Amino acid sequence: MVDVLAAPQQAKTDASLRTLAAISTAHWVSHFHMLVLPMLFPFLKEQLGVGYIELGFALTVFAVISGLTQAPMGYLADHIGARKILLMGLTLGGFALIMLGLHLSYSWLIASAVLLGLANSVYHPADYAILSAHMDPARMGRAFSIHTFAGFLGGAVAPAIVAALVAMTGGHGALIVAGAVGPLVALLLIVVGIPDASAADRKVDGVHEPQQSIITPAIIVLTIFFMLLSLSNAGIGNFGVVALMSGYGESFSAANIALTVFLGASAVGVLAGGVLADHTRRHGQVAAACFAVNAAIMLAIATIALPSLLLLAAMGAAGFLGGVIAPSRDMLVRSAAPAGAAGRVFGIVSTGFNLGGIVSPLLFGWIMDQNSPRWVFGASVVFMILTVLLALVTDRGPQESFDEPDARLMQP
Repeated sequence: MVDVLAAPQQAKTDASLRTLAAISTAHWVSHFHMLVLPMLFPFLKEQLGVGYIELGFALTVFAVISGLTQAPMGYLADHIGARKILLMGLTLGGFALIMLGLHLSYSWLIASAVLLGLANSVYHPADYAILSAHMDPARMGRAFSIHTFAGFLGGAVAPAIVAALVAMTGGHGALIVAGAVGPLVALLLIVVGIPDASAADRKVDGVHEPQQSIITPAIIVLTIFFMLLSLSNAGIGNFGVVALMSGYGESFSAANIALTVFLGASAVGVLAGGVLADHTRRHGQVAAACFAVNAAIMLAIATIALPSLLLLAAMGAAGFLGGVIAPSRDMLVRSAAPAGAAGRVFGIVSTGFNLGGIVSPLLFGWIMDQNSPRWVFGASVVFMILTVLLALVTDRGPQESFDEPDARLMQP
């Protein structure tokens, strides 16, 4: 009898694990594709004969399209199915890079940025809809954590993979091969048989959304906080390689290794930050402390000619601390959300990332065009200090609304 009862439960668990692995792989692709173009900036600059501000404009187009289409994609996920739009997003993003590799021109670069932005807007609405509908509620937090880690990992390995592809196939080949990853993963998801999620699947205990306004001062501050987080990291992620090459004399491969260390340490930091977030209520102080140390590290990178090994260590430490704050960041938003409105609140504050993504490519592209590569790190220091101040402000409000549920979830 025990075996008869256990078999369906084991099958359900296996299906959940397959779904989590498949959706996390798709999230890996999203972060990998986001960094393909920035990693190829030296190649694109030489081939297209444009400046960094023109290249940065392509990233701004990407961010604008992604920000404008995120809410409509959430609507489509509810009405035509999250599975369908996720498969379309993977395929569309791959198509954008493949076509750029086959028809390299500045107009195709902008067109590819538009298509990549549209594809990128698919992942969060579709991924979270499917995970929310099919993961065990008792393990939902860990499922989300693995999903986030997979995205960080995709960004972490992008520099090394793109550098290897350039070495083996050239810039055109790198674009085509990187693009092909999207349709291949879409095919994998079809073979695995990921489930769909409808609007009905996404209801929580049949509770309707509350009618009160959720645009509060705390939410506005958190939206600005997310924007500053984006600005703090975007310059390093998008222009770190070219800044290290032109301002620090690093080779293309060495600069890519440094960025890989930074992004890889960020992924590890996310997992460590999850443990830390479970053991404190002062999430704003955690975020502020990490970013204060981060600002000091970035200031050293910006002002001191560090030996290569010490530069790698500094980039790794900065990346780790940046990852640690991610769970605390999400807990700050969760604490500020009225009961039953967490989804909408996360949607609102996440627009801060889009705003940062719109501004940062133009800002840091302009910095590079002024032949001031060290200011890529120096400007990040300024944004980090502002982030520290805002993190302390967000920590002053009451945080008890979700503490008791968190305590219960921590029980074995």
